[in-house]
Amino acid sequence: MKAKRIIAIIALLAMALTCMTACGKDDGKYTIGICQLVTHDALDAATKGFKEAVIAGLGEENVTFIEGNGAGENNTCVTIVNDFVSKKVDLIMANATGALQSAANATTTIPILGTSITEYGVALELENFTGTVGGNISGTSDLAPLTEQAQMIIDLVPTAKNVGLLYCSAEPNSAYQVKVVREYLEGKGLTVTDFSFSASSDVANVAAAAAEKSDVIYIPTDNTAASCTETINNVVLPTKTPIIAGEAGICSGCGIATLSIDYYNIGKKTGEMAVEILKNGADISEMAIQYDEAPVKKYNKTICDALGIAAPEGYEPLA
Repeated sequence: MKAKRIIAIIALLAMALTCMTACGKDDGKYTIGICQLVTHDALDAATKGFKEAVIAGLGEENVTFIEGNGAGENNTCVTIVNDFVSKKVDLIMANATGALQSAANATTTIPILGTSITEYGVALELENFTGTVGGNISGTSDLAPLTEQAQMIIDLVPTAKNVGLLYCSAEPNSAYQVKVVREYLEGKGLTVTDFSFSASSDVANVAAAAAEKSDVIYIPTDNTAASCTETINNVVLPTKTPIIAGEAGICSGCGIATLSIDYYNIGKKTGEMAVEILKNGADISEMAIQYDEAPVKKYNKTICDALGIAAPEGYEPLA
């Protein structure tokens, strides 16, 4: 009899623990850790959209955000997410690839939602990735149609023969993007050269080399480049080398045009996913990665005017 009672108590405790994990705390209060790799417009917009969607879904009085910024350093992200784990947060939002990788290595039990991740299979080294990570990870992607971005180079700079691909070699999703773009452009008969840097301290010299040897430069969605657009523009603009950018934040700093997703919108989608997990008990292991389905063509009027390039037809001006 006593043994049966002990077994029953253990079963009840297990059920209670399961409910707390799947359904949130009994008091409806949640703590969410936000780890953002670096400060720049795109990632800032994603974090803003995430927080606003969470507050709308859970109520401002029911959620506490603990925020950490890696300042572009993956090791700092590791420290941030380990702190989240020690504080037993209810969910981690990882903004950009370095933050996601750090969170994935820190915990297999706390739900992790990524955002501003180009390709989860590449970021997490998953074989045969089909759209759902599984385990305790899901989120949203900032992947725009790469072949359409590559075609923009041909359409907007039709005289170009040499294309430079400017990106950070330390970001695996940047390497993924330039691989796709390189294959497309080489298939169209253009000469394509990689100009990669490993840290922000190398950006100016590498950008100068790219500008000298290229008719046009392509920069993918790249967090290091996004945080160094002023440096890139100061080097490249005097050479009158146009830049096609992978996202609007980079384009506004140094590019002529982009086909970009909306980072606020993917952040908002991520926040809505968080609400489903914390409030409604959704199983994160079954949640597919979500995308912005409506990328928009935009152009930078200031830089286009400086280079004598007419506003491209069908493109919206950057705000």
